[in-house]
Amino acid sequence: MPLTLASLAHHSALKLTVLAGGDRLGAQVRWVHTSELDDPGPYLEGGELLLTTGLKLAVGDPKFIRGYVKRLAAAGVVGLGFGVGVVHDEAPPALVEAAGRAGLPLLEVPRATPFIAISKAVSAAVAADQYKAVTAGFEAQRDLTRAALDPDGSTALLARLAAHLSGWAALYDASGTVLAAAPEWAGRRAARLAGEIDRLRDVPAPASAAVAGPAGTEDRVEVQSLGTGRRPRGFLAVGTEERLDTAARYVVNAAVALLTLSLEQSRALQDAQSRLAAALLRMLLAGETEHARSVSGRMYGSLFDHPVRLLIAEPSDPQQGPEAVALLAERAEAAAVRAAEPLLTVRDGPRLLVLAAEDAGALSTAADLAEGADALAAGMSGPVPPAEVPEGHRQAERALAVALRRGRNLVEHDEVGAGSVLPLLADDAVRAFAEGLLRPLREHDATSRGDLVASLHAWLSHHGQWDAAAADLGVHRHTLRYRMRRVEEILGRSLDDPDVRMELWLALKADA
Repeated sequence: MPLTLASLAHHSALKLTVLAGGDRLGAQVRWVHTSELDDPGPYLEGGELLLTTGLKLAVGDPKFIRGYVKRLAAAGVVGLGFGVGVVHDEAPPALVEAAGRAGLPLLEVPRATPFIAISKAVSAAVAADQYKAVTAGFEAQRDLTRAALDPDGSTALLARLAAHLSGWAALYDASGTVLAAAPEWAGRRAARLAGEIDRLRDVPAPASAAVAGPAGTEDRVEVQSLGTGRRPRGFLAVGTEERLDTAARYVVNAAVALLTLSLEQSRALQDAQSRLAAALLRMLLAGETEHARSVSGRMYGSLFDHPVRLLIAEPSDPQQGPEAVALLAERAEAAAVRAAEPLLTVRDGPRLLVLAAEDAGALSTAADLAEGADALAAGMSGPVPPAEVPEGHRQAERALAVALRRGRNLVEHDEVGAGSVLPLLADDAVRAFAEGLLRPLREHDATSRGDLVASLHAWLSHHGQWDAAAADLGVHRHTLRYRMRRVEEILGRSLDDPDVRMELWLALKADA
């Protein structure tokens, strides 16, 4: 228990007498200091019991005494011990009155009690309190270590941590998603700290931050990043009603160390899983489905029993894109773990490839995240049997190419296959081609009579039927034949060539 003024006042060997501020004796004494200065404030840190004999105290100047007491209170002094029988036979009445008005506890120190005795008593109490905190911290560390060895280690550890703190605790993955919380009701509260987690994500671990508790609570919350690398591998948040004391900090530090050790020990396993996922995907792309099935074993075996979809994402913004791709991978993997779904995530240079069952929730999560991330572009295949993953890969590549051309975050292959080809003509390169191809005809129409562009459009839209096209234009079919010969002469290309007709029709659509 922290040392208080009341503890010193009741210390039988010290024989201190309370002269003023008796209602403030619950204040914690962090240290003791002796000074005869008129203003010792610059040499104090706050929380001290100040001892003085009043050597420079002007007894006949109440104004000076009031200023002295005011300066002590402003410096954070929790109490004033006034030694009598040296300079003053008793504490000056003006000092007693000023201390009472300022709410500053004033203790009379008899001549028989040397100041060093008070210093020893304070030092011994502070040391005992620190020893108690350290001992409690070691005991809590043993308790947390036993919990961490439980089959469900993280959840058990959080439960013991919350109990030791008389508060709540939550564990987050690298993406900021709550993995576990204790007590159970704390999960919803912890989920509301996502913004605070985001602010720590770019700070190399370990790092910590004291944050405001969720709205509607009076929690004091601290968030700690977990891991030893540039990117945190997870986060721990603790919420309490009171500020964490020394013993509580030992407990939190022990939890951080155990969780970090667990995460770092799992890094090798995760790296091995990543290499296995990459090897499996290479087998699938090579058409070696049965080989992949036998190698995957129980870890990914069920993935090959159903149709799958493949998502490919790459940075569209060279600055923020790589971070967006990494975050997409983390959150997709976390969603797969929570849902106990098999998921292949493979980094291929700046790209990310995600393969999962067509109805996997983790795949839907990845698609939603990709669609909401402005710094990347993604394409997703339609459902294909595991044996046709190469086709799924081609579908995802085509969808990604469309996403990049259209400036979209996500395009699905079904959307490309079922939609019109005309939106693809919005590409700048296509527009430039169309403008260059039709420019001679537009220049002719601007300087001569003939309406060659409109005539060409009508003729192509009616599949070369002269009468129907001429009727649309309101001209004789011989006039239209003449105009089409002029188109051929100006362009130097034959309209009998189906490729020429196709290019001209697409150019007219793109230039519309």
